[in-house]
Amino acid sequence: MSTGSQPNSQIDFRNTNSLWASVAAETLARLGLQTAIVCPGSRSTPLTFALARHPAIETLPILDERSAAFFALGCAKRQFCPVALVCTSGSAAANFYPAIIEAYESSVPLLIFTADRPPEMRDCASGQTIDQQKLFGSFTKRYSELAVPAADERMLAYLRQTLVSAWGQAIASPAGPIHFNCPFRDPLAPLPDGKTTDLVNTFDSARFFASVTPPTAAIEQTPYLSLLGWQQDSQGIIIAGPATPKNPQEYCEAVNDLSNLLGWPVLAEGLSPLRNYSSLNAALISTYDIILRNPARAEALVPQQVIQLGPLPTSAVLRRWLQATQPQRWVIGSQRNLDPLHGPTHFWTTDIETLSTLARNRPQPESLNPYCERWLAYEKTIRETLDNRLASEPALVESNVVWLLSQYLPAYTPLVIANSMPVRDIEYFWRPGDRHIQPVFSRGANGIDGTLSTAMGFAHRNGPAVLLTGDLALLHDTNGFLNAAQLESHLTIVLINNQGGGIFETLPISQFEPEFEKYFVTPQPVDFSLLCQTYGIAYRLVSQAEDFVDCIRILPKQGIRVIEVRCDRKQSAHQRKSLLNSLLNSL
Repeated sequence: MSTGSQPNSQIDFRNTNSLWASVAAETLARLGLQTAIVCPGSRSTPLTFALARHPAIETLPILDERSAAFFALGCAKRQFCPVALVCTSGSAAANFYPAIIEAYESSVPLLIFTADRPPEMRDCASGQTIDQQKLFGSFTKRYSELAVPAADERMLAYLRQTLVSAWGQAIASPAGPIHFNCPFRDPLAPLPDGKTTDLVNTFDSARFFASVTPPTAAIEQTPYLSLLGWQQDSQGIIIAGPATPKNPQEYCEAVNDLSNLLGWPVLAEGLSPLRNYSSLNAALISTYDIILRNPARAEALVPQQVIQLGPLPTSAVLRRWLQATQPQRWVIGSQRNLDPLHGPTHFWTTDIETLSTLARNRPQPESLNPYCERWLAYEKTIRETLDNRLASEPALVESNVVWLLSQYLPAYTPLVIANSMPVRDIEYFWRPGDRHIQPVFSRGANGIDGTLSTAMGFAHRNGPAVLLTGDLALLHDTNGFLNAAQLESHLTIVLINNQGGGIFETLPISQFEPEFEKYFVTPQPVDFSLLCQTYGIAYRLVSQAEDFVDCIRILPKQGIRVIEVRCDRKQSAHQRKSLLNSLLNSL
């Protein structure tokens, strides 16, 4: 392979496609691309070959396009950086769609490269060809149909700058996916075609790539707090919704600075890092869902002002309270509309870390205001009562599985939380502590799609991780087990097997039989021990709390294992409801 005039160049001059694709790979590497996920196929050969041979890019082959896309999503969540996703032409790209929707809705940067036939081979019954133009509709931040590759330095410069521009768009707030449709003519393999000869001795790699450096996302400067009318003695609260900051401790310290300045309590969602750095915030409220279920308490705690960090928490009780009381809210952290309640809301696209710099070195209140003290008194009583109830629970049920995870997972463990009931149980029952557990979730579209593959992507090269999932979410993505050989780390799967969709037990439709069980719960009689045996996955059935704690206290370093906890769905729903209701009158 000729490499041009620079000894460290990665440019492949064997034919037009290999030249084009290697320029793309080198540009992406210089921008900061760490990982590319490629699915097998012929039309994408130039891209796959170039990415696989680039020494700075980890390139992983994954058979199933749907699983591959969610694996890429998990990697991008971990890296806070775009991940490349490559497939061949035809229907292959359609399988990326669910993960791209989630990436768009949850602001995760992806670069999707869908190989295609050239224009003259479209709409003429050529094989493996569909209309791929804007295939993902409005769920990408940008769509580009790249030019057919050409051995011309001006066209290579166009390719370079298109990728540079797209990278910047992918990471700009709100981050999101970018789609490139990439037509290639034959030959697809790196066979010499004689069309690149003139460039071999004239292409100056150092000069060509000199301007390609990783960009940084701009942060909007924040006006002074005094302009907002936030008052230290007012009835105000800070609501911390789901968040995956790059530096969780810095995020928690920033929230604490603002809370200290204003003297306001912080209502922290279970998917926020705040519950796992609880000593950093003396005004942390974790039981707000239970507190607000009591009408008298809810009325007494109506705030005048609310600072909302990111999306609202999952709690329907909290949302109904805000909807009914309509306090003035300031939503911090995104250019997107994060107000499903359509209340009196101001939006700031700054982040809490920038905002908190204005709170530092300002006079702090000498004591908590009475409003904040009421919140903290309720929190103390309900938290103690809840912990005592869960500690005395004789059976290993869904609620105390979450409670035990919050106390016994090794420090700094990434915990991937499936949607439906697991994410709600985290909000209800996750006990605040200082274990620095890292919650990971897909709350953009809130679906169960790709749960296993996302968890594997996040765990890859990231130390031991844990996935908390129900049986249906895991079964929906069992093809992810095919990627076990690619996983360089460990994933423990805590499987809550309650024989169906447990979340439907909380809905009014649960009163209607026989339709409810057949069409909504959809129980699947799968023997998970045999399923794990098929894929070569370690498996253990656990029924006692002590055994469960032993399984999660120390995590393996490599491979995948499933810890199954079998629960009676109706009994779990009744226990959860009874527990929450019993706490209403605990004060």
